[in-house]
Amino acid sequence: MKSNVFKYLFIIFVIIIAIGAFFIIQSNENEQETQEDTSAEDTQEILREIRLGIAQYDTLNPLLTTNKNVQDITKLIFEPLVDISSDYKATPVLATEWAKQDATTYIIKLRENVKWSNGERFTSTDVQFTYDRLKENSSIYSSNLEHVTMLEVVDDYTIKMYLDQEVPFFEYYLTFPIMSKTFFDTQDYNDTGIISVGTGKYKVEEVQENYITLTKNTNWWDRDTELSLEKITVNLYDSIGELYNAFKLGNVDMVSTNNNNIQEYIGTIGYSTKEIKGREHDFIVLNTQNELLSNQEVRRAISYSIDKSNIVSNVFQNKYYTSSFPLDFGSWVYQEQDVSSGYNPEQANQLLSENGWSYRNGYWQKTLNRRTRRIELNLIVKASNGTQISVAENIKTQLASQGIIINIQQYSDEQYNIAVQNKSYDMILCSMNLSPNPDMTLFFGENNLANYATDEITNLMNEVKNTTDEQTIKNDYTRLAEIYKSDVPYISLYTNKHTIAYNTELVGEINSNWFNPFCGIETWYK
Repeated sequence: MKSNVFKYLFIIFVIIIAIGAFFIIQSNENEQETQEDTSAEDTQEILREIRLGIAQYDTLNPLLTTNKNVQDITKLIFEPLVDISSDYKATPVLATEWAKQDATTYIIKLRENVKWSNGERFTSTDVQFTYDRLKENSSIYSSNLEHVTMLEVVDDYTIKMYLDQEVPFFEYYLTFPIMSKTFFDTQDYNDTGIISVGTGKYKVEEVQENYITLTKNTNWWDRDTELSLEKITVNLYDSIGELYNAFKLGNVDMVSTNNNNIQEYIGTIGYSTKEIKGREHDFIVLNTQNELLSNQEVRRAISYSIDKSNIVSNVFQNKYYTSSFPLDFGSWVYQEQDVSSGYNPEQANQLLSENGWSYRNGYWQKTLNRRTRRIELNLIVKASNGTQISVAENIKTQLASQGIIINIQQYSDEQYNIAVQNKSYDMILCSMNLSPNPDMTLFFGENNLANYATDEITNLMNEVKNTTDEQTIKNDYTRLAEIYKSDVPYISLYTNKHTIAYNTELVGEINSNWFNPFCGIETWYK
């Protein structure tokens, strides 16, 4: 009996030892796995990088490049006085504030304690140097200073700019990159191979034949913003086709493009996209001094009779967005996104009937100045623009079904420009590249395209250019949009699509827009 007791105690002891050993081994394995996971995370943190691409690289000097690809990427290296946010608002960068002293004089305060990536101090002499280069040489940024006649250095961190005319929202033209005067004191500014210092988030670390490496600029002035990306590799390609193929193969993490056929190059799977309204905006101008078009009901009836979705579908294969106002691309001054194209033929018929027009033999007609008039108008287009002609034909067909006669007049480029200058048209189909600047002078200013003016419009335009109160500006632009749609001096038709395609592994806020694909890059990582 006694031996059995010892036997049982021995067995229990062995079991306890075995269980203890199991838990010790398991604990060691868990600890090892945790260490491995932590090590992997640390490695990932150190190697956080993305790969970008440039097709047909020319130079990293942002004032000399003619390449939009380069222009975008240099925004990571060089900074402007004023930048544009994801909602197209002017935001301070190297300038901290600006103010109008009078209609044509601006005083601008610069940010202090800013250093170039080589440690040199940034001052107003760098702005003067950049201004001089833009005035002396042709650059993609030269037009920003078209109306600036002089820059005066007041002190190290204050400058004045003098204009030859009043420019609404002038701060939007201060978006050109600033270059270092002291750097180019010893370097040839016109040497496209020179890699200049910048004040931006990243600096050039290495330049090779096929790639450029950017790393964090440790001298960047914004100490409160932490950059997730440690390294950016910019691969260089001979053509845009090679760049698209590299993205398709996973060798580039992001492309930004206005190419409507981008999917033909990069496929449809393996990446994410952000599609936004682009810069190209097409619209019809209605000359409000024309005998027929001076009638608001006729203008509104024409607008209600045009199915913009039909144009986008049949002419652009749904690769464009319909539009109802020039600033409906996401500008901070006008956030309303109008999902309706405004097409309402029944409403058009009602408007004309109430205005004394009669529908007979397939046409709207009315007695004006003792003679019977049909609604018959000429629409001018550029003969050199095949797409514009297709759009005009579509509009002509749609309006014909509503009893409104449109005669398409194809003008040479020279004839077209003369017609625009002289306002010698009934209707004209226009295309423009939008600016982040929300100025509406082209549409509502003195001598505007539609010859359209009211006291309310004049008051609104004066108020928006003479106030800095954001809510007032938003309210005024909302009212301008209402007038644009109700009085119909113009008919916005469509806007192109801008596509940001990016690697599905890219994490962070993709706030890209057509002005800057790298809005929000501070939070990105892979």
